[in-house]
Amino acid sequence: MVIKVKSWADAFGGEIYSIMTKYSGSLLLQKKYKDVEPTLKIKEVDGLELVKKFSEEMESMLRRKVDAVERLVEAAEDADLNHEFNSSLVFDYYNSLLINEKDENDNYVELGDEFILEPNEHFNNLLVNTTYSDVQLPTNVYNKDPGILNGVYMSEALNPIFVDNFQRDPTLTWQYFGSSTGFFRLYPGIKWMPDENGVISFDCRNRGWYIQAATSPKDIIIVVDISGSMKGLRMTIAKYTIITILDTLGENDFVNIIAYNDYVHYVEPCFKGILVQADRDNREHFKQLVDELQAKGVGTVNKAVLESFKILREFREAGQGGLCNQAIMLITDGAVEDYESVFEKYNWPDRKVRVFTYLIGREVTFAQNVKWIACNNKGYYTQISTLADVQENVMEYLHVLSRPMVINHDHDIIWTEAYMDSALFASQAQSLLLMTTVAMPVFSKKNETRSHGILLGVVGSDVPLRELLKLAPRYKLGVHGYAFLNTNNGYILSHPDLRPLYKEGKKLKPKPNYNSVDLSEVEWEDQDEILRTAMINGETGYLAMDVKVPVDKGKRVLFLTNDYFFTDISSTPFSLGVVLSRGHGEYILLGNTSVEEGLHDLLQPDLTLANEWIYCITDIDPDHRKLSQLEAMIRFLTGEESDLECDEDLVQEVLFDAVVTAPMEAYWTALALNMSDETEQGVEMAFLGTRAGLMRSLLYVGSEKLSNRKFLTLGDKESIFTMDHFPLWYRRAAEHPPGNFIYSITSEEGSEGGGKPEVVTVSTSVAVTVDGKTAIAAAVGVQIKMELLQRKFWMATRQPNDTDCSGVDGLCPLSCQDDNLNCFLIDNNGFIFISKRSTETGKFFGEVDGSVMTQLLNMGMFRQVTMYDYQAMCKTPYHHHSGARPLLSPIYTFFAVLKWLISDFLIFLLEFNICDFWPSDNLADAKSVFHHSHKHKKHDMLQPCDTEYPVFVYESTIKETNGLIECGDCQKMFVAQQIANSNLLLLVTDAACDCSIFPPVLLEVKEVKYILLSQCVRLCSPFCCSPTAPISRGVEDRFL
Repeated sequence: MVIKVKSWADAFGGEIYSIMTKYSGSLLLQKKYKDVEPTLKIKEVDGLELVKKFSEEMESMLRRKVDAVERLVEAAEDADLNHEFNSSLVFDYYNSLLINEKDENDNYVELGDEFILEPNEHFNNLLVNTTYSDVQLPTNVYNKDPGILNGVYMSEALNPIFVDNFQRDPTLTWQYFGSSTGFFRLYPGIKWMPDENGVISFDCRNRGWYIQAATSPKDIIIVVDISGSMKGLRMTIAKYTIITILDTLGENDFVNIIAYNDYVHYVEPCFKGILVQADRDNREHFKQLVDELQAKGVGTVNKAVLESFKILREFREAGQGGLCNQAIMLITDGAVEDYESVFEKYNWPDRKVRVFTYLIGREVTFAQNVKWIACNNKGYYTQISTLADVQENVMEYLHVLSRPMVINHDHDIIWTEAYMDSALFASQAQSLLLMTTVAMPVFSKKNETRSHGILLGVVGSDVPLRELLKLAPRYKLGVHGYAFLNTNNGYILSHPDLRPLYKEGKKLKPKPNYNSVDLSEVEWEDQDEILRTAMINGETGYLAMDVKVPVDKGKRVLFLTNDYFFTDISSTPFSLGVVLSRGHGEYILLGNTSVEEGLHDLLQPDLTLANEWIYCITDIDPDHRKLSQLEAMIRFLTGEESDLECDEDLVQEVLFDAVVTAPMEAYWTALALNMSDETEQGVEMAFLGTRAGLMRSLLYVGSEKLSNRKFLTLGDKESIFTMDHFPLWYRRAAEHPPGNFIYSITSEEGSEGGGKPEVVTVSTSVAVTVDGKTAIAAAVGVQIKMELLQRKFWMATRQPNDTDCSGVDGLCPLSCQDDNLNCFLIDNNGFIFISKRSTETGKFFGEVDGSVMTQLLNMGMFRQVTMYDYQAMCKTPYHHHSGARPLLSPIYTFFAVLKWLISDFLIFLLEFNICDFWPSDNLADAKSVFHHSHKHKKHDMLQPCDTEYPVFVYESTIKETNGLIECGDCQKMFVAQQIANSNLLLLVTDAACDCSIFPPVLLEVKEVKYILLSQCVRLCSPFCCSPTAPISRGVEDRFL
């Protein structure tokens, strides 16, 4: 049988190799590159030099953004200096909500004059006005308040600066001024739309860029009273106050929350005695824990305040935390015991820790005590009686903390973490882009108010991170290389493996923790965090790592040795990393050809370029924005557009590749004209791609007959060159010997039949060798119908028609048509291409036959590789909490209070058991109805989680194997045979023996569960305890 299976494999392998080489033209393309080898040069890339060069260019780009913001700051402060406040000022301005609105008489409404809006590609095709800014105000800010009118009038001086900045640097995007009074001036001007409730909830003063620019880094301990007197509405207000404080913190701040009654409780026991970084993950974690707080017992504030002072002193003396402001936020309904001695011992006379007090409720008995605490510790006292009071009262602490900076006129430049500002254009059609903001505070320079430390607001500008990464050209990084950015807190700004969105139904949404993904969660092979530590410290250096790279949605894995080169970007909190894969990934192929010859071949209709790559800069001049990269390059080469700026090295590589690959068009066309319908029906397309992003393709069938119309289009980004990666078929082919064809199953999403695989993509790499150095020049392939592969497979494995077994003594020659045999064609990751049962196509073989897969693993023909995903989303049972509530506007607050009054009153009736008025049988029903009414419709919610999953990999050194499996009452025979020049295997098994005692081998994704110690390690940011002692993320420490 072994010999028979090998003959089938040889026959099938030879047949498909012949078809693939013929219709792809791989041998011709290899020959064409071989012919020009004497003229080629292969240059080894100096990764350290490359990353430094990219960093300098990024620094220069970001410096231009800072210059623009500094001009805005100067203009705003000068305008305020020359403006006298006029309480009776009458002034019309462009209100972004009201512009272009008309009344019933067809007249423009007040503050809503005509405002010309035009689509602009530079601003995601939004309707904008690039000659003027307009003004947005939250619903709860009166648009004709004298303070607003004076501020808007003063800030009109920014309009010419906005326009001038954009003319100086056409890569600038949004520029804006957020006023401390609540208005937001945005350039270019847009039409602002309210949400579905008719409310404008966006308040610039709550945005991260505003808060970070308005204050310095801070260490905050929130101390909340959970004694019995805080029950009911007071507890609701206290919880919302904590949530609002947390929303004012960013990743440069450090925080903890202590609750007190008879005892001192850390709301998160893992964080006992420390401060943790106020990143999004920790803030959301705190919000969930705060929502679960319950009021009971007697309040003793002394111990809680004492504990807070100790933590802050330890961090201050150890040089940890924010190293700037320290504050305690005391939230209580009163303080009665003797607390003066605590402040005298731990905070006086220097008063290094400010104490802010929030008196909850309408009771004023203890107001003097609570106010004394704040006023004698350089803080601020406020009383919060309703939910509507929370937002404005919490924001006051920011003004207090900003005063020293304002008085000293410290114009610190801040850069935010990566974010997607979907709130800014919530009702506009836009692609969610990751960006960072550069912002600076604006102060009053008037002599009479200078000592008061008046903050006028914050100016800022957005920087799309993709614009930065354009300065690290993809072609210089090789097949598997990439560039990435992270902050000095260790968080990813941009990385090709960062997945900020998830799918809920058919809608894409940002993940809750999309902008707090740590570098060690993406580059998770860096278990000792050597790379992470070096980059957050702004070091320049190099590190080599063996890595496992998941591809094809985690179904497959590439084993690479990567060289990491990294350095800081001067004058920013960012670091840049460049990754080159060892071997061919560190070589650049340099060819030479004339412009005339190359231009001729560029004009062939089958040729395209990677449109996300920057061959020529087309996004600055409006006349160039409509040009494709190929059109721009041709105009550059012909001299039609002499002002076009192009990457001459990349253009030269494209010209060379165009000349070398030009004969492929004639070759493919000749084949298409002479194609045999009988023998090769099912070959649909030939294609190739080069390391310069050049692609050629030709259809062997009419476009209407294509099985996968998305292939090589934007609808299938995995199949084309993008800013983030080479095509998947190119990447996989590059990791196999040139000439070996790599077969991949593809199915068009949304196709009929539930996405059953109908198409096979086949590709192979083309290499060149110069002076002992081998580089991948291109990859070439075909797309064929699955039906063609199946037809050739069954022909090769069938019994000859003239076989007569009547006179045979013993076994008749085998055939895959026999009922007692199962024949499979599987790939090097164990996925089934061909089976007798068509429903098994595309499934993992271990799911179909666990006994044989287990034996193949035991024999070493396959091995299991465990992979980890620290950006996964898992279904979790729904728990009702308010942790993710946005800041409430007065309208939302009204409904929230109303809802509380109804629900709390009902709970009051239930808990105090007014049985005289309500029969006990109905009590249970009422309680049930009440609780069920608060449950979310969806009981399973998607939440960020960590997962592990298996990938199975064929060991290519084992060409064949066979064996018998003991299955109880029978023995199951199997034979596995490699198909030459491919990544496929022929697998023949005994169908008669029932081996179901072996469980299936599944591609099961498991959520990682943490034991308590590991959970604390996982929760605690690497900065929370000691910046110099990163926490190991070794698997053995973390998983159950």
